Amino acid sequence: MSDKNTNRNVSVCASHEVKIDNFSRTTLSVDSKFLEYMSNNWDAVPSEPATVHEVAPYAAARRAKVSRKFAAKRLVIAAGIMKQRANDTFYMFRPHTSFTHLTGWGANAAPGAVLVFDPVASCAISEDTATTADDVAGAAAQCDSMQHTVTLYFAESATRYSKEFFDNSEVGEFWIGAKPSLKQVSTALGLNCKPITEFQSTADDVTLDNAALAEFLDELRLVKDDYEIAQMQLAVNATGRGFDEVINNLDSAVTAERGERVVEVMFHKHARTAGNWEGYDTIAAAGAHACTLHWITNDGPVKEGELLLLDAGVEVESLYTADITRTVPISGRFNEIQKKVYETVLEAADAAHKVARPGIKFHEVHDAAMAVIAEKVKQWGFLPDNPDPELPYHRRYMVHGTCHHLGIDVHDCAQARREMYYNAILEPGMVFTIEPGLYFHPGDLTVPEEFWGIGVRIEDDIVVTEDGSRNLSAHIPRTVAEVEAWVQSGRK
Repeated sequence: MSDKNTNRNVSVCASHEVKIDNFSRTTLSVDSKFLEYMSNNWDAVPSEPATVHEVAPYAAARRAKVSRKFAAKRLVIAAGIMKQRANDTFYMFRPHTSFTHLTGWGANAAPGAVLVFDPVASCAISEDTATTADDVAGAAAQCDSMQHTVTLYFAESATRYSKEFFDNSEVGEFWIGAKPSLKQVSTALGLNCKPITEFQSTADDVTLDNAALAEFLDELRLVKDDYEIAQMQLAVNATGRGFDEVINNLDSAVTAERGERVVEVMFHKHARTAGNWEGYDTIAAAGAHACTLHWITNDGPVKEGELLLLDAGVEVESLYTADITRTVPISGRFNEIQKKVYETVLEAADAAHKVARPGIKFHEVHDAAMAVIAEKVKQWGFLPDNPDPELPYHRRYMVHGTCHHLGIDVHDCAQARREMYYNAILEPGMVFTIEPGLYFHPGDLTVPEEFWGIGVRIEDDIVVTEDGSRNLSAHIPRTVAEVEAWVQSGRK
C-alpha cells in the first residue's frame, strides 16, 4: 500500500473520526511551485452523463411519509463514517440502513454524508406553537405532502486543480479516484445536494439516536415496495448462483485442510463479482459445526459422509441482501438418519410456507413450523418419561426463531415494536425468511448417538402476496432428490 502524505496535525476527516499521523514516513514536501506544477497540464476527462435512477421515486415516497410523521422537526439522517481497522486503514464503508432507504444511495454512498429534513416554515406548527387545536389541524391539512425541504450533504472528491487532489488521501482523486459530483448525485437520486461544509447541526436536531425516529424508520421498511422486492429477487438469484459455485467446487473443499474456508472463499468470490459483498458473515459449517448456529470461524475440514450447512447471502449494489441456507450431503447422498432429519426440517418449512398469507399473524408462521418439529421429536422418543406438558422439550434442538424480516439489513426492522413485528398481521409486500432447523450436538444424552453431530437448516426468502406468499428462492434445490442430484452433478 502506498504511503499517504499527510501533515502531522491533520484535522479529523468528515468520513471518519480518527486522526491519522503519517508524518514519520512522509516523503513529499509541497511548496507553491510544486502545487502550481501539479495543478496544470491536465486535459478534460469526459464523465458519464447522470441519469435518474429507478429508485428515486420510491425513495421520495418514503421521505414523504417521514416528513408527514415528523412535521416541524429538523431531522438529520447520517450515513455514518468509516470504521478504523488499524491506523490509516479502514473497513469497507457501508452506509446506515435508514440513510440508504431514504436516499436510494447504496454501495457507492459517500462516508460522512448527511440527509437533512428542514421544516417548511408554513408547516412548522405544533401543539407547542399553536394557539388552538384548529391551528394544528389547519396546518396539517395544508401540508399533507412534504412538510420539509430535504437536502443531501456530502464531500465531493478533490479534483486535479486542488492541493487535496494529490495531498489528501481521504478525498483526493489521485488517491481514491473520481467520485460522482453533487450535480450527478442530485440528478440520479432526485435530491438537492450541497457540500458537506455547508451543513450545520443544531441543538434541536432529531437524529437516529432518537428512539421514536429509529422505530418509525424501521417500521417503514416492514412492507417493501415494488423496487425493493425486485432487488430482493436479484439478491436471491445471485445467491443461488453462488451456491452453485460452492457445489461445483466441493472437491477442492474436501481435499483442503480447512475445507470450510474454501467454501467461504468460493461464495465470497461470487458475492463480490455478482454484487457488493455478502449481506452477513458466511456460515460454512461442516459436520458437527452445523450444530453451532452462527459458526463463522469456518476453519474445519469438509469430510465425505458428513453434511455441509451453508448459510449465506449476496448483498447487491443497492444493499438489499438475500439470506439462504441449504444443507447438503458432501458425498452426494444422505444416509438414513441424515435423511430422516432433513425431511423433517423440510416438512416444517413447507408447513410454515403453507400458512404464510395476508391476515394471519407473523408468529403463526413460526408456530406452524414448530408444530412439525414438536411432533417429530415426540415420535422419535426424545421426550423424557412423564414429560411436563408446559415444557417445550423440542426447543432443545431448535432454539432460534423460524422467521425474521429481510431487506437492506439481514435482520431487518429490528427496532420495530413487537406488536408491529412478532404480533403483526401479515400484509402483501412483507419479506421474511422461513428457516426451521434441527441440531443434535455431540454428547447430547437425550438423543441416540447416531444423531450426534447432525445439524440441518433449510432457509428460504418469502414475499407475502395478495392471496398467499411466494418463495423467492424456490429454484434453489430443496428436496432430498434435488439436493442429492445437485451435489452429484457438481462433483462429477
